[in-house]
Amino acid sequence: MTILDTINPDAKRVRHPEKAHRPDTEVMRKPDWIRVKAPTSKGYAETRAIVKEHKLVTVCEEAGCPNIGECWDKKHATFMIMGEICTRACAFCNVATGKPNALDMAEPENVAKAVKEMGLSHVVITSVDRDDLEDGGAEHFEKVIWAIRAASPTTTIEILTPDFLKKPGALERVVAAKPDVFNHNMETVAGNYLTVRPGARYFHSIRLLQRVKELDPTMFTKSGIMVGLGEERNEVLQLMDDLRTADVDFLTIGQYLQPTRKHHKVESFVTPDEFKSYETVAYSKGFLMVASSPLTRSSHHAGDDFARLRAAREKRSNKTTADPRHDDRMRSRPGEQAVTDRIVTHESRGEECH
Repeated sequence: MTILDTINPDAKRVRHPEKAHRPDTEVMRKPDWIRVKAPTSKGYAETRAIVKEHKLVTVCEEAGCPNIGECWDKKHATFMIMGEICTRACAFCNVATGKPNALDMAEPENVAKAVKEMGLSHVVITSVDRDDLEDGGAEHFEKVIWAIRAASPTTTIEILTPDFLKKPGALERVVAAKPDVFNHNMETVAGNYLTVRPGARYFHSIRLLQRVKELDPTMFTKSGIMVGLGEERNEVLQLMDDLRTADVDFLTIGQYLQPTRKHHKVESFVTPDEFKSYETVAYSKGFLMVASSPLTRSSHHAGDDFARLRAAREKRSNKTTADPRHDDRMRSRPGEQAVTDRIVTHESRGEECH
């Protein structure tokens, strides 16, 4: 895609007007282990037809996910609610930025109909950032969850939320709707936030994930990061420690891929062996589940991963019952007190998570 791509061909509005002033950056040639086949299957076409029929938006399309062919062939899709225009302008993201339209009040029912028609056993719901809304879109998330529960009671629901920055009560409302998995992506290491994710706050996101567990200790929590953005290995390991301090269950790590020349450049392509090393270290730090590979994305294999996540919790619970020394929550993790102190410091500066 290029900077001139439009989100609506009839409107002739560029997808990334906020990035137009940026100088072009070199797009690195992808290594062989990154390449994927173009989507052409019957299953892909059927999924696309269902999405269009119900006038839905998917992050698979909007973010240019490399796994769209594989997922849609299996009738898996991640629905992106509250429109296709985001109020943030993250340097890595292919989703359009601008002034969003009003919420579609029929969207919760339309998503629920699509979930039922596709026969999904597990669904992932994400959204654009909606800083323009008083609650950041929390009520809309709630309505979508309720609609899916009513239409497909056995479908498990995973949500991938924005950070609800400066939206008091929003997080509590979403957690009270009882999704099965609460995912909020950190996206990158702390040192990259000013350049990669300038509208967000690192410790606010850590605190948000920690707060989910305080509100509902039984809810699975999940977060993901991209590598290849210039981060150092020790920064990735520190992020793992911060997430474990927040008692996050599931970590995903994938390769950053540059959507256009106007986006943040790829600083490096991390090798499959390096991804495997990150996975090994993450498990040693106590995560229940880790997915780490070049093409790993937050929603990739989400249904299968949820089944494994539940099994991993049950296995750990059984070990804890037999011997409390195996309970990871009872062990002091590296830097735990330091991270807690840093969260408190940032909360005192007004970066609190409500």
